[in-house]
Formats: sequence, structure tokens, C-alpha cells
Amino acid sequence: MALKFPESMDECVYFTRRTIDNGKAMAWVFKEECPKCHKALMGKPKDEKTGKAKIRAKEYVCPACNHTVEKIEYEETLTCNIQYTCPECMKPGEIQVPFIRKSIKGAKAVIFNCEKCDAKIAVTKKMKKLKE
Repeated sequence: MALKFPESMDECVYFTRRTIDNGKAMAWVFKEECPKCHKALMGKPKDEKTGKAKIRAKEYVCPACNHTVEKIEYEETLTCNIQYTCPECMKPGEIQVPFIRKSIKGAKAVIFNCEKCDAKIAVTKKMKKLKE
């Protein structure tokens, strides 16, 4: 399976590169188009003064028709694309998983299994090291 890579960060809801012990992972989530008008990609609402996206907004808005969807409801429909090198078997791989973050040892993470050795791999939201 060949994953489609983002051409700019404007296409992504989430993007990260992480080193996981001896392995590494790059994860990204593409924005989806508006379910109402199908003309534009949903995004966070923009600040009127600065024109930048409101990072802590609790909803996503279509810039074309102003259709609003709650953040939790919208993010549950997204797919996370991950290109990784497994820290256990050192084999590279690509996978698509639902964009659902689960708590693992106090940090939110997208969790998936290695395609080769079935090891559990967590791409954490925060840059802190997970405690053993």
C-alpha cells in the first residue's frame, strides 16, 4: 500500500515525526471535505484579527458554506496515515488506522501494531518519554 504524502501542512489536521526507542514514525491526518457542500476542506475557525486558525477551537468549520461540526465528532471520522520503522524488528512499514487517541501511561497516543512482528507501537501526542 502506497500512502499519499501531504504537499503542505494546510492539507493536514495533524502531522508529527517521532523517534520511538530505536525506531521512528511519521504520522499525518488529512482534512476531510465538507459533508454538506463538498466544496472545501473543513478546518478550525479563523481569528478575525490575525487570520490564523484558532488552535483551541472546539469545532471545525467549512470556509465555503460555514457548516460547523464538533471537534470530537469530526476527528472520529478521520484516518491516520503512518510510515514507521518498528523499534522491535527494525522493519519499515506503512499503515492506516482510525485517528483515535488513547491514553497510554499518561500520554495521548495513536496506537497500532507492526505489520511484521505485531509489536504494539504508540505515536504519542506529547514529546515526553513514556515511563516503563
